[in-house]
Amino acid sequence: MRKISESTVRRLSLYLRFLEHFAAQGQTTISSAELARRGGTTSAQVRKDLSFFGSFGKRGLGYSVSELTARIRDILGLRRTYRVVLVGAGRIGSALVQYPGFRQRGFHVAAIYDKDPKKIGSRWNGLVVRDIRHLDGDLGKEPSDIAIVVTPAESAQEVVDRLVHAGVKAILNFAPVQLAVPADVVVKSVNMALELETLSFALANR
Repeated sequence: MRKISESTVRRLSLYLRFLEHFAAQGQTTISSAELARRGGTTSAQVRKDLSFFGSFGKRGLGYSVSELTARIRDILGLRRTYRVVLVGAGRIGSALVQYPGFRQRGFHVAAIYDKDPKKIGSRWNGLVVRDIRHLDGDLGKEPSDIAIVVTPAESAQEVVDRLVHAGVKAILNFAPVQLAVPADVVVKSVNMALELETLSFALANR
């Protein structure tokens, strides 16, 4: 398979959400034009995105909503459950743990860690916040697929080093710092200030 761009993967994720919405409304077929209109792109782009993964739909008839939904879920790896650990029991961490969309998509937050004695032992959405000193041992017993890091910048790299050493291969980083990881580990960083600056640019240049 050719290397797929991150923008294509993001659009596939959007298409999946639109398809699930159409299915909930009882719609059985969908055209590339309808998906494009929802996603703010073009029919040609929709067809190109899907063509990376095979042949979909029939000319003049569009796509079967149920079949395309199943295929995209397969492409995105959503046929299985992922074990997720969260490091950093702050406000953002609290919001993430309570977000129902994770479990609906198969991302199971199984453990939360922090180093603040005031937070350790507290209960979050059915989970007890554990002392980060137990992180390495816990991951040795129950490996995790994904880690979410919501720590201050100064401690993020140390935490990530420990996660990588424990075998975690995918990290979602909310800490405002560039992280160094081996080539076989994937890191996606969420920079809220950057997103706001993008919105600011859009407002200033309307």
